[in-house]
Amino acid sequence: MTGTAAAQDHAALMDKVYRGQRHIYDFTRKYYLFGRDRLIRDLDAAPGMAVLEVGCGTGRNLELIADAWPGVECHGFDISSEMLKSAGARLGTRAQLAQGDATRFDSSVLFGRGGFDRVVLSYTLSMIPGWQAALAQAAAALSPGGVLHAVDFGDLSGLPSPLRGALRAWLAKFHVSPRLDLPSVAARLAGERGLKVEVQRGPLGYYQMVRLAR
Repeated sequence: MTGTAAAQDHAALMDKVYRGQRHIYDFTRKYYLFGRDRLIRDLDAAPGMAVLEVGCGTGRNLELIADAWPGVECHGFDISSEMLKSAGARLGTRAQLAQGDATRFDSSVLFGRGGFDRVVLSYTLSMIPGWQAALAQAAAALSPGGVLHAVDFGDLSGLPSPLRGALRAWLAKFHVSPRLDLPSVAARLAGERGLKVEVQRGPLGYYQMVRLAR
């Protein structure tokens, strides 16, 4: 299957998953997508900086970023046209939105700019089959001095075994696969690209955070 065909198939799958879910997504996800607000607090963005969210979904994070860091220029894209309907209605002119594939996007085509000061991936990598390519592509979109912030599910090792198994089974129903090798993949990417890497583990191993700085 070609890259274009794979992207089309994944877009269709995400539209199928979120066609109805997008209406209740933010209400339900606040109970288990932990670490997102911590990521936003840690952005340390200044007025005039350009922020990109890869897999922006309903636009929830971009809205909070615009509120927390006044004067930043917000951009976001998603492979799901259904999710972008919610994001567009939510954000209006507060962000520039586009449809794109995280594994092969070109920011100059989507947004007319070559790089971003902050790039955000929030519970996105665990839903992308080619997630390592997506992480590399996101890192490539950093401007000099830019920082990539990613948060996603961790190994859940601090949870009781029955709860851990039940959560993983439930996530699988939504095509979510925790990327347990995210820290090692990020470290390898940092070595290849000359980036600085920092990895943090959330409480109980529920989530993991990665920062890559150019």
